[in-house]
Amino acid sequence: MAIKRALISVSDKSGIVDFATKLHEMGIQIVATGGTAELLKDSVPVITVSSITKFPEMLDGRVKTLHPNIHAAILAKRTPEHMKQLEEHKIVPIDLVVVNLYPFKKTIEESDDLGRVLENIDIGGVALIRSAAKNYQDVAVVVNPSRYAEIIEELEEGGDISKTTRERLAAEAFLHTAEYDDIISSFLQRKFISPEEFPRSLSLRYEKIQDLSYGENPHQKAAFYREPDVKESCVANAVQLHGKTLSFNNVYDADSALELVKEFEEPTATIIKHTNPCGAAIGKTISEAYRKAYETDTVSAYGGIVGLNREVDKETAEQIASTFIEVVIAPGYTDEALKILEQKKNLRLLETPPITTPLPGWGMKKVVGGILVETKDVEGEIDPSQFKVVSKRKPTQTEWKAALLGWKVAKHVKSNAIVLATEDMAVGIGAGQMNRVDSAKIAIEKAGEKAKGSVLCSDGFIPFRDTVDEAAKVGVTAIIQPGGSVRDAEVTTAADENNMAMIHTGVRHFRH
Repeated sequence: MAIKRALISVSDKSGIVDFATKLHEMGIQIVATGGTAELLKDSVPVITVSSITKFPEMLDGRVKTLHPNIHAAILAKRTPEHMKQLEEHKIVPIDLVVVNLYPFKKTIEESDDLGRVLENIDIGGVALIRSAAKNYQDVAVVVNPSRYAEIIEELEEGGDISKTTRERLAAEAFLHTAEYDDIISSFLQRKFISPEEFPRSLSLRYEKIQDLSYGENPHQKAAFYREPDVKESCVANAVQLHGKTLSFNNVYDADSALELVKEFEEPTATIIKHTNPCGAAIGKTISEAYRKAYETDTVSAYGGIVGLNREVDKETAEQIASTFIEVVIAPGYTDEALKILEQKKNLRLLETPPITTPLPGWGMKKVVGGILVETKDVEGEIDPSQFKVVSKRKPTQTEWKAALLGWKVAKHVKSNAIVLATEDMAVGIGAGQMNRVDSAKIAIEKAGEKAKGSVLCSDGFIPFRDTVDEAAKVGVTAIIQPGGSVRDAEVTTAADENNMAMIHTGVRHFRH
């Protein structure tokens, strides 16, 4: 069936004049709404929507196409019965609908003003798209300007659009409106509903960023998707400046690295292996922080992912370039640093927007057949005044600093997590063991001589005194842990017997 009349109503007007001109040259009538008609009138004859509806656009453009003369023209099947009804009401069928929607996504990226945002919720455009897509067998619908050339090519070849193309366009159209509604819903959810109020039904939308080199293993395929309106600085809105294509594991580890250093206001560096930090430190400069983080575990740092919360300078770049590192993620690089790091052809360099404080929201983990959703483990500023010293000896100022640093790091270590820390660096990290004393032994082994005078930080409560006793043997002087075990008294007694200070946070930081 030949295309005889097209309705055009577009917010994104790129390419539309050329497209409409070619339609006109093929004898297709053009119907258009106000702004689109104004743009096209100097190039092609245009029938305005208001001349068809016999009703002016009103309410500041909120009502334009919501009229039977428009929707009947789109929804009518090309059957004798439907065509007879159109003829009785003097309605001319519309065979092609070209619509894209108000730029809601762009609006919420630019503004949080509710009035402006609400005005950019498209109503008539969505209705046009859905009407045309429902009747795709008789009406073609185009929502993506990149399709214009394809449509013109088919029309020039046969004067119509193929069944296969109509089907694909209809599927694309319903996806377009579904995505649009989801962006609006997500915005209003964040605006009006607490993250702790989990909805009855969960609709997730992500935009594909890129194909990855491979998945967790080389035989697996993988891709990386991003939330459409993410505001927080994160790996999903980082830009790759240099290096090979990222792998699944690269992205996952880079996320772990960035989220850890975002916890700190001081210049901070971490090195990640298999989602766990093998080093983390603060410093007066970012180069000092990186040097200390690397010294935590020089063996494990090989082939690691580096996260920094400051711009990479020449000195830091020289240190990173001196060993094998897979990825660096940071909020910027000096020209000198880039020149040094780009000599490593396989080193992937990611640049994030300016570092932001971790924001509340949802964390998710996929399981077969479902998804687990929880509020993110975001505390904001740690308030030591809420912690409780349960030992006879009070922590020194140095022990407090070490405890707070280690507590932040332990939050990013897979449970069971034990971190030995000084006031400016993690000196030993034990991750992911099935019992806490084994994690402590690994952290102590990693720390070596640096364990003496350090603070032991545990992400969960210490259930038995054995962890305390192991720590005391190597000179650990204080412990920070959530508390809450039925054997808290026994564990505290062990600390007192070894003249150790013990702090209870009342908060657990498991990370599975």
